[in-house]
Amino acid sequence: QVQLVESGGGLVQAGGSLRLSCVASGRSFSSYAMGWFRQAPGKERDFVAAMSWGGGSIYYADSVKGRFTISRDNAKNTVYLQMNSLKPEDTAVYYCAADRTSGAPGISTGPYDYWGQGTQVTVSS
Repeated sequence: QVQLVESGGGLVQAGGSLRLSCVASGRSFSSYAMGWFRQAPGKERDFVAAMSWGGGSIYYADSVKGRFTISRDNAKNTVYLQMNSLKPEDTAVYYCAADRTSGAPGISTGPYDYWGQGTQVTVSS
């Protein structure tokens, strides 16, 4: 069983930055594809960014391209989401997820086996 714990959310003004972290338990983190998703109230959980196990493949949602950066430190079992130029529409609960089988980054929720509890990001205008 893998546990994922997100941190780094908070309240920020539009144009500001936040860095989310997600720490994974277990010894196989370096073999997992990792993703970030977000869910606003009353909406579905949407893809934000994903990275393959080795970092060679990275995908972003069009809405965050050029503003968000996903990265990982396998030695620390941690994946990050650097969020710059934040907008009010980025307000949501952000979740990290791990895919232990495919190795390739998925852009839908289906392939992911483990999920964190989420961290709230609120961007004020």
